[in-house]
Amino acid sequence: MALSDIALCSRALIRIGAAPITSFSDGTAESEIAGALFSPVRDALLSAYSWSFATGQVALSELEDAPLADYENAFQLPNDFLRALSAGAGGRGRGLNFRIARDAVHTNSDEVLLTYIFRPEEEAFPPYFDAALIARLAAEFTIPVTENTSRAEAMFRLAEIEFERARQIDAQQDTPGRLEDFSLINVRT
Repeated sequence: MALSDIALCSRALIRIGAAPITSFSDGTAESEIAGALFSPVRDALLSAYSWSFATGQVALSELEDAPLADYENAFQLPNDFLRALSAGAGGRGRGLNFRIARDAVHTNSDEVLLTYIFRPEEEAFPPYFDAALIARLAAEFTIPVTENTSRAEAMFRLAEIEFERARQIDAQQDTPGRLEDFSLINVRT
């Protein structure tokens, strides 16, 4: 079952013994805390690992203004960008030297295919990520809602366990990486 941002926050609040919310503006302390913390916690968790469901590729549009130094070209980052994984050109998703500055990718290439972590809709999160996000939200909500630091420490430990479990599940969604160019392998052929 796909969960919305409100449902994710409500489940996190229930885990710490607080009342669930119906919106971020329902006038309760819980809704204010959830509204203030949800987006940054979600984005931090999405950025912390190269999740298969949040990894995308896009051909970037070149900007008119070139960088002042070091690189020849600048390309606009997508609106849903959270973190770069690699950049390539000519049908390859990696291999370019690049730097991210402000909202642009600087490189010497005339084209850029960016592999990146994006911000998917909450309803697109798989169940294992929902569990990790709920655990992390519960940990973040604990001190502002309950003012109990020992409970918060326990919740952060549980959140780390859920994060590791989610990473392990997500890692099984892809073919394992292989060595493509390694001098010891080249000597044997």
